[in-house]
Amino acid sequence: MSRPPTFTPPPGARAYLLRTPRGEFAVIEAGTAVKGTVLLVPGFTGSKEDFMPLHEPLAEAGYRTVAVDGRGQYESPGAVDDEAPYAQAELARDLLAQAETVSDGSPLHVVGHSLGGQISRAAVLLDASPFASLTLMSSGPAQISVGQQQRVKLLRDALAVMDMEQVWDAMQAMEAPEETETGALDEGLDDRADLRRRWLATSPAQLVATGRQLCAEPDRVAELAAVELPKHVLSGERDDTWPIPILDEMAVRLHAHRTVIRDAEHSPNTDQPKATADALIGFLDGISD
Repeated sequence: MSRPPTFTPPPGARAYLLRTPRGEFAVIEAGTAVKGTVLLVPGFTGSKEDFMPLHEPLAEAGYRTVAVDGRGQYESPGAVDDEAPYAQAELARDLLAQAETVSDGSPLHVVGHSLGGQISRAAVLLDASPFASLTLMSSGPAQISVGQQQRVKLLRDALAVMDMEQVWDAMQAMEAPEETETGALDEGLDDRADLRRRWLATSPAQLVATGRQLCAEPDRVAELAAVELPKHVLSGERDDTWPIPILDEMAVRLHAHRTVIRDAEHSPNTDQPKATADALIGFLDGISD
């Protein structure tokens, strides 16, 4: 099971609002771009905190890291009732604006987890020129699995009749006592409080709109394969959102570097952060060799 993210920034990291032509986005930044910058894009119900364990090792390897909350995610502002700003094309343009703003002239690499991978793919297909590489972390070629589609539909149905706090309480009541709403082992009240705070700060319209996207995403692998950009498909060794054979096949179709992280599931960044960081560093260093 995926472990919960830590909400404690590593030494030297700073949290701030990134001001872009498309609005402000909450980010956590660390390191100096000796070799380049890595833009980290979180997944569905996630946030920039999901990448917290990756900042230090990437910084030590010479990479500046910028983890971002997308529009309506956690600490980034976003419409509460209007789904239009969360259309995939709009979120992709947000990412391009973030890339433009954080760019310092060094190579800019984008890493997208799950939903963040599909948004990153959409951004690259709109304009690949800002990016030196694309890593799809636990992010598949098309719609999520049937089982996960059913979970997303339950969430959408709940949000239609309940507010975010009521949905949180309902999810907690449905979980086994030792688990959090992420399916992660409970590490204590502080973790649960952090997860609750993130949940309540997230826009319900964002969840409904992006959940619908995950359930209907078309296969755009052929389009992406035609883009001349180094690509990396990284995942845990188990994943019930996009089964591993599907990710393996996608990597072949993309002619992408493939990494499978042992003892990790859908969130290798929190399950096995050291191995995940090592894999990212190996891929990124290999591009510049």
